[in-house]
Amino acid sequence: MIDKTSVQELRNVNKSFGPIDVVHDISLKVNAGEVLCLLGDNGAGKSTLIKTLAGVHKPTSGQIFMDGEEISFERPKDAQDRGISTVHQFGGTFPLMSIGRSFFVGVEPTRKIGPFKIFDRKTANETAVKAVQAMGITRIDNGDRLIGGLSGGERQSLAIARSVHFGARVLILDEPTAALGVKQASHVLRIVLEARKRGLAVIVITHQVTHAMAVGDHFAVLIRGALASLDMEVEGYMETHEGHPPPPTH
Repeated sequence: MIDKTSVQELRNVNKSFGPIDVVHDISLKVNAGEVLCLLGDNGAGKSTLIKTLAGVHKPTSGQIFMDGEEISFERPKDAQDRGISTVHQFGGTFPLMSIGRSFFVGVEPTRKIGPFKIFDRKTANETAVKAVQAMGITRIDNGDRLIGGLSGGERQSLAIARSVHFGARVLILDEPTAALGVKQASHVLRIVLEARKRGLAVIVITHQVTHAMAVGDHFAVLIRGALASLDMEVEGYMETHEGHPPPPTH
C-alpha cells in the first residue's frame, strides 16, 4: 500500500533575482506514487521553480518540506542526498560514453588488480542493462553501446532508470518529451508511469498538455510566475494548448 503522505511540499514560496520577481507565492505538494504535472508557457517560471525544488536556488521567502519536516538546501547535493533527482532533456547523458559508464558516472564500481583499482566494466554493464530492462526498456541489451547511438527517448529513459536505481524518491523531469517524435514520447511516458508504479513522487514539467493528461494525477499551471488559482484558468490553459492526442493513458 503506497503511503500518500506528501514527500515534498512548497508553502508560499517566492523567488526574486534583485528587483525581478520570478516565482510568486507558490504552494504545491507531490505524493509518493503520484505524478504532478507542472504546465506553463516559456517564461512562466517553471525552470526557476524546479531549480528551487532541487536545491539550485534558495527561496527568497517561503518554506520547503520533505516528509513533513521543514528543510533548507544549501546546494543541489543536499537535495540529491534527500532523494531528489532532476532529469533534464536527454538526461544529462554523455554521447561518447558507453551505457554502463554513463550509468555509473561519478560512482563507478571498481575491482582490484594487484594493488590497483580499475573500473569494473562487466559489473557496470550488467547492472545498467538490468536496471534499464526492469523499467521496460528491452531494446537496450548491451552496456558497451555508446549513448550517442541511442534515440532521444532511450536516452531519457536511461536517465530515469538511473535515478530510480540510485534511490530517487522525488523524480523531477524537465520537458522529458520535448523534441521527441510521437513514438519516442510515448515510450518516455510509459517509463514515467512505471516510476509512479514503483512509488516515486514524480514531477513532470511540460508545456504539452496531451502528454500531461496521459500521465498526470494532479496538475498545476504557472502563469507569469504564479499558480493559476481558478479552475477556469486551468481549464482555459488546457483548452488553449490542446494538441493532437498521443500516448498511453494509465
